[in-house]
Amino acid sequence: MISSLWNLGAFIVALGMLVAIHEFGHFWVARKCGVKVLRFSIGFGKTIWMHKGKDGCEYAIAMIPLGGFVKMLDERVEDVPEELKSQAFNGKPVLSRIAIVAAGPLANFALALVAFWLMFMIGVPSVKPVIGAVTPNSIVAESGVTAPAIITAIDGENVIDWSEVTLKLIDRMDAESMVVRLKLEEQNYSVDRQVDLRNWQFDIEKQSPITSLGLQPFRPSISLEIAKVVDGSAGQDAGLKVGDVITAIADNDVADWQSVVTAIQASPNQSLSLTVRRAGGTHQLMVIPKSRDNRQGIAQGYLGVAPVVASYPEDYVVDIQYGMLSAVEKSVERTWELTTLTFKMLGRLLTGDISLDNLSGPISIAKSAGASANYGLVYFLGFLALISINLGIMNLLPLPVLDGGHLVFYSFELVTGKAVPEKIQEIGFRFGSVVIMLLTGIALFNDFARL
Repeated sequence: MISSLWNLGAFIVALGMLVAIHEFGHFWVARKCGVKVLRFSIGFGKTIWMHKGKDGCEYAIAMIPLGGFVKMLDERVEDVPEELKSQAFNGKPVLSRIAIVAAGPLANFALALVAFWLMFMIGVPSVKPVIGAVTPNSIVAESGVTAPAIITAIDGENVIDWSEVTLKLIDRMDAESMVVRLKLEEQNYSVDRQVDLRNWQFDIEKQSPITSLGLQPFRPSISLEIAKVVDGSAGQDAGLKVGDVITAIADNDVADWQSVVTAIQASPNQSLSLTVRRAGGTHQLMVIPKSRDNRQGIAQGYLGVAPVVASYPEDYVVDIQYGMLSAVEKSVERTWELTTLTFKMLGRLLTGDISLDNLSGPISIAKSAGASANYGLVYFLGFLALISINLGIMNLLPLPVLDGGHLVFYSFELVTGKAVPEKIQEIGFRFGSVVIMLLTGIALFNDFARL
């Protein structure tokens, strides 16, 4: 319950900021272009707060925080007195209307830049992309990649941590090859390896691009000692305590934590005997792992306990932090990288290379917001920037109900000198509404399927 409320709170804060910035972009440019703004609203539905400014504009917060709007004086919507017609949106030059409509998505990209700038100014704790092992006969193994080694660059572009490696790999899903620069730890020198990607089959729904190539990131050793027992979990019900060391399951000795995970996952809602070492003595407990479905819908057992994990070696840990000016350059680079990558992923979605199962709705976004907020401010800023970029791109799609659709109509008017006939616009709005409703329905269905 507390987790759900936390997720909801983080979601409302994140979405409120995104919507406010987006609508403020429309609002600010409209005012600069001499358009009279009647209402600036964050959210839809019943108004829970409203203030009327000296400029006559109503500033409001509504009940449903899933969007917002800026209502401008417009003769197409209502009768406008003669003395105010010069302030109507529809009477402004087409370039002014284009600027007003484009300002919303551009404001979202600006927010992403600021969020990334703050994130890199504060510093992001991370780990270097150290290869702990290479899967035999894998793509990278056949290319001569060995472990231990640190990935320092991909196709000449430097990488600092595994998240940057992941972004570079996803960007190369359609490439035939790539060059990976490795720093070999044992010999202490760098080599380049040409990796053939022509046989790379990567299912983004089920696999990590890193492991699908055969790369196994270095992980600190995990002991069999329990570090945490979740309240209300199967582990707590069975009497497991912090400090217990699991030595056997169903009278079979276990050598590592993965053996424990495998046995528990294979036994949802089934009684198992656990042998644990506690305070120098041996105890046998009966546990019934609870059940939950994985991403493929298969039931798996889980205990609700976490093991003691060793720390990363100091030279593997990196704090990604930049000075004020360097952080600006890095934020521009990250925003551009994610923007181009998102457009590529949309293209793959349209061509069917990526399933619609990957679409996420408000529930998944709320979970991600809560998780990122749990990790700290810098991770929440990164999440905020990512969602802001996605919101900006979504609004630029050429669907008539979105900003992108309006931009298409106004661009046609700019080129031809004639406005798109209202009948065609109306048909476009209906079509766009149907598409948006279908996509929203799919995203919500996916959200509920992941619960």
